[in-house]
Amino acid sequence: MRRKIIAIVLIITFGIVARFWIGIYEHNEFSSTHIFLKHRPIWKWCFYSPIGMGELDKLTTPEQRNEQRLFDEFITQKGLSR
Repeated sequence: MRRKIIAIVLIITFGIVARFWIGIYEHNEFSSTHIFLKHRPIWKWCFYSPIGMGELDKLTTPEQRNEQRLFDEFITQKGLSR
């Protein structure tokens, strides 16, 4: 019984660590998904560019601006979406 509890705790811990350090992004031009390692821990799992390859002035809501900022920080600045 003790081994099962330890195994469950380890699986949950691994899942939480993976959630913080592994992410998925959708390529802004080709619409394909890729797995990547994040450079800092963040709970966000899926990253996408709300404007795609379009103009930055088309972002109208704060949520879209935040999504684009996170996409730029984690994907574009690291050279992943080329």
